Amino acid sequence: MPNTSGRHFLQVPGPSNVPDRVLRAIARPTIDHRGPEFARLALELLEDLQAIFKTTSKIMIFPSSGTGAWEAAIVNTLSPGDKVLMFETGQFATLWKEMAVNLGLDVQFVASDWRHAADPGVVESILREDSSHKIKAVGVVQNETSSAVTNSVPAIRKALDRAGHPALLMVDTISSLGSMDYRHDEWGVDVAIAGSQKGLMLPPGLGFNAVSEKALAASKSARLPRSYWDWQAMLAQNKIGFFPYTPATNLLFGLRESLQMLREEGLENVFARHARHGEAARRAVRAWGLETVCADPERYSSSVTAVFVPPTSNADEFRKAVLENFNMSLGSGLGRLQGKVFRIGHLGDFNDLMLAGTLSGVEMGLALAGVPHSRGGVAAALEYLTEAAQEVQSQTLQAVLETASQAS
Repeated sequence: MPNTSGRHFLQVPGPSNVPDRVLRAIARPTIDHRGPEFARLALELLEDLQAIFKTTSKIMIFPSSGTGAWEAAIVNTLSPGDKVLMFETGQFATLWKEMAVNLGLDVQFVASDWRHAADPGVVESILREDSSHKIKAVGVVQNETSSAVTNSVPAIRKALDRAGHPALLMVDTISSLGSMDYRHDEWGVDVAIAGSQKGLMLPPGLGFNAVSEKALAASKSARLPRSYWDWQAMLAQNKIGFFPYTPATNLLFGLRESLQMLREEGLENVFARHARHGEAARRAVRAWGLETVCADPERYSSSVTAVFVPPTSNADEFRKAVLENFNMSLGSGLGRLQGKVFRIGHLGDFNDLMLAGTLSGVEMGLALAGVPHSRGGVAAALEYLTEAAQEVQSQTLQAVLETASQAS
């Protein structure tokens, strides 16, 4: 491609745009990962991450992708031949299942059309039938990046509780942590899996596990082989601020900065911003006359919108036109959705004007690629974003007036 002016629009649903503040933090000189300065950094991060996961439990940081954190969750808690219940809500749920099978587990994989979330009623029914408690873990993806379908973690936790089943609850939060509400302790999650490259606004390279006491107890009798991923070795070194092997030091500098940015904005404001952008994107999709993959409005994602192109069009050809004409990358359709779907990422370091530019590129790209659609998607999104901004202004003014009234 020839050189183009302006910045590249990276609108895939992860890796997300890395803020300049985080890039500058990562660019500082590397320090001794066995020295006192590093120990202070690591202990600070392990404590600060608890606020993001909303937990008092142990959190571990691996130099890895989210896939590595998947494996850590499995090998530390389960034994060869253990039965696991998982749900086919998209490509990443499918890949997690394939990993479990490759590691020697017996996976009961509940099929779906990739357009709907896991049904808590089905979860409860399966667990009630498992009177001998052969199912040792339930694994679910909170936000399925490939289909933009979210699963209700609280509802699944309640299903386990109603069934009186002791299975561990494992939740993939890779594309939801830092973008959507997640409450590790309140929702009774035993192992959370996360990655650095989405809502945490970092490059790929850090994987996370948040681990309950129940999961830690399970790790003492689990018999799947583990070495690199061993929680016990990690926890032993983490106590004094170190790692059992070389950590991704400079990414940890970036993590400290990204956590500071999340604190400055406030997590609830971060979640509201993502929800606003998700709704604006979906309003654009409806105005274009296109259809989202997620068929249940209650399970829409706040961090990504997956969109079907008409059967006469090819989503990859459309994405190519957008890239070549506007220097913008959109997410591709994965697995069974390849060529049928494009995905708009709206997560991480992202604001209203960036979304407006993204949707403008999509609308122009639809026209250039000859994808049948109606005009007006950008206008519909901008109208919603303007109304939302006016509402914030009104609420702010009201709060100021109330404070002045109380002071007088």
